[in-house]
Amino acid sequence: TLIIHLGMSGSLRIVTNGIPPQKHDHIDFIFAGNLLLRFNDPRRFGAVLWTEKPVNEHPLLKDLGPEPLESEFNGEHLYHQSKNKSLAAKSFIMDSHTVVGVGNIYANEALFMAGIKPTRAAGKISLTRYRHLADCIRLVLQNAISQGGTTLRDFVNEDGKPGYFKQQLKVYGRGGEPCTLCLSPLTEIRISNRTTVFCSHCQT
Repeated sequence: TLIIHLGMSGSLRIVTNGIPPQKHDHIDFIFAGNLLLRFNDPRRFGAVLWTEKPVNEHPLLKDLGPEPLESEFNGEHLYHQSKNKSLAAKSFIMDSHTVVGVGNIYANEALFMAGIKPTRAAGKISLTRYRHLADCIRLVLQNAISQGGTTLRDFVNEDGKPGYFKQQLKVYGRGGEPCTLCLSPLTEIRISNRTTVFCSHCQT
């Protein structure tokens, strides 16, 4: 099994064989039909690994939480995982042992949509609110996927084109600007050294 981790800004692109590699192109997987799959990784946080063991037993994968768009991810899962945890709700949903794929931008957006303050202790959130948050995480990610991702710096999709979800962001990158719901100024702080933006009026 081939395991590919894109890191923060890696991408896979289908190109015609013979097109010379550009800066940050590191690996080519050559296929029949004069096509190849090219791995590009500007920040070098990605990885390409081979394993002959069952892929779900690989050390990098075996302890991961569920995919947010799969059926096993729901409010009950979040509520169960949060028991007795005092870390911030935002850090909790960004932890890949809780759920995978919820990055900083999408955590900000999902918590705003769910009306949950990102600094609230994970263990102090009710099952009802976690059910709503799970739905919001799913919706935010589905919307981002339909828009081709979020381009802030160097993200591009498989065609090399930027994502357009940035145009729909409600809180991330809008610190000090009016809340789209109540018009109060959005608060910007740091949680686990990551930019965190929320509405202190709409999120509790």
